[in-house]
Amino acid sequence: QVQLVESGGGLVQPGGSLRLSCAVSGSMFMIGAMGWYRQVPGKQRELVATISRDGWTNVADSVKGRFTISRDNAKNTMYLQMNSLKPEDTAVYYCNAGQRWGQENYWGQGTQVTVSS
Repeated sequence: QVQLVESGGGLVQPGGSLRLSCAVSGSMFMIGAMGWYRQVPGKQRELVATISRDGWTNVADSVKGRFTISRDNAKNTMYLQMNSLKPEDTAVYYCNAGQRWGQENYWGQGTQVTVSS
């Protein structure tokens, strides 16, 4: 059974930085592509960035140049480095992972990021 646990959220001033982590319990060997999503109340969950098992990345235009996604398969962890944060980045951020050979999709419980002065 795979479980995802996010950490690293919090309150930060505009222009500041945060690094989110997503720890994977269970076998990272069974995990394929991973990603970060975010959601604000009343809106649909939106894609922030994805990363393949081999490290190929895709980043949403709204965060391109400011956010960097990475993963360390040996440490069973994925990261999201967020720089130059804006108030509109305020959301609950969710970690997502797909099975390497299958259709199962896993979600973390989410971590709140608030950008405010």
